[in-house]
Amino acid sequence: MLEIVPCPCAGTGGQGEPASGEDGVCMELKAGYKQTEVGVIPEDWRIATIESIAHITTGSRNTQDRIDDGQYPFFVRSQTIERINSYCFDGEAVLTAGDGVGTGKVFHYINGKFDAHQRVYRISDFDKGVNGYFFFLYFSNHFYARIMQMTAKSSVDSVRREMIARMPIPLPTAVVEQEAIAEALSDADVLIESLDQLIAKKRQIKLGAMQELLTGKRRLPGFSGEWGLKCVAEFGDIVTGGTPRTDNRDFWGEGFPWITPTDISRARDMFTSERSITSAGLKQIRVLPANSVLVTCIASIGKNAILKSIGGCNQQINAVVPNCDSCAEFLYYLFELNKPYLQASAGTTATSLISKATFKELVFLVPVVSEQAAIATILSDMDKELDALESRLAKARKIKQGIMQELLTGRIRLIESNLSF
Repeated sequence: MLEIVPCPCAGTGGQGEPASGEDGVCMELKAGYKQTEVGVIPEDWRIATIESIAHITTGSRNTQDRIDDGQYPFFVRSQTIERINSYCFDGEAVLTAGDGVGTGKVFHYINGKFDAHQRVYRISDFDKGVNGYFFFLYFSNHFYARIMQMTAKSSVDSVRREMIARMPIPLPTAVVEQEAIAEALSDADVLIESLDQLIAKKRQIKLGAMQELLTGKRRLPGFSGEWGLKCVAEFGDIVTGGTPRTDNRDFWGEGFPWITPTDISRARDMFTSERSITSAGLKQIRVLPANSVLVTCIASIGKNAILKSIGGCNQQINAVVPNCDSCAEFLYYLFELNKPYLQASAGTTATSLISKATFKELVFLVPVVSEQAAIATILSDMDKELDALESRLAKARKIKQGIMQELLTGRIRLIESNLSF
């Protein structure tokens, strides 16, 4: 039976955080805690350098040694794990990139056979008083900050061995407490991974449904009849956006969303934008009514969204204002599925673009508006399910991040009722 015991110095700094001075150190140490070079930790925890509790070395392989269907994991300077048919080590280890874009950001934990790149550090052969996964959790969450403190530059090109070797690590003296912390955070990782996999599966299901429903391969009950070929111009009014003069303050500020390609992400419905324009600014460009379908036409071609309020967009976007024979949501999914078609239709000058004239002439096979709406409803329900799962995933990650910092510094203790530490 595990009992969660909050840190005695928590709760006095507002928002559930410890009271602290400008350097982040508790202003008043409570009984059972001590100040160390890594911050306030429980008195019964110890500080150890990595070189004193583990062996540090590097791999010996090159990237070209990887084999697509290799038998063993092959760790390179990336979060992606390659495969290989050799192994240099068999056991528990933590790995991190020694240079490249992954410096201080790429970490792996493994317990088994593997091989490693010559510029990947392997930390292994942990002392009996160290739980390897507890070490991985602390190291992967604090190493980047350490190497940034040890360089005057804004980025790090490579890791020197002493950056790892002399890094101080706080450790619960009792391995059982390390194991309890590692198990709790491992359970959180399992939940996050299962949500990740479920979201990926649901996205594939949605893609399959789009490929069938938006092409007429599968018809919904109650609908029959042939679909017809229509050009985009027949979907409604086609509007290319514009930009009010940026040196006129009367055009910019609170009022209406002004959408640019950078505002368009995975979300279908848009209500706001990074920059807003006033009613005076909106009069300088074409006004878009609510439910206008936005399609980027320059550079990042084919990004889509539906503007759910009155607003405008810049000249890198073609907007479709649907007529009575077109459903905005159906058009959104139609453009999303046919992004490769949009990209292939682009002309090239200094950059890829789809002109308004070209966009208007693009042809699609579509059903009557009632069937469009029915198809859009099915896909919208799938999106709602995905949104709910992604919200759960974001919440799980946030909770894990918060609790991890508390557990790895001893602010929250996992103590078995029949033991004392």
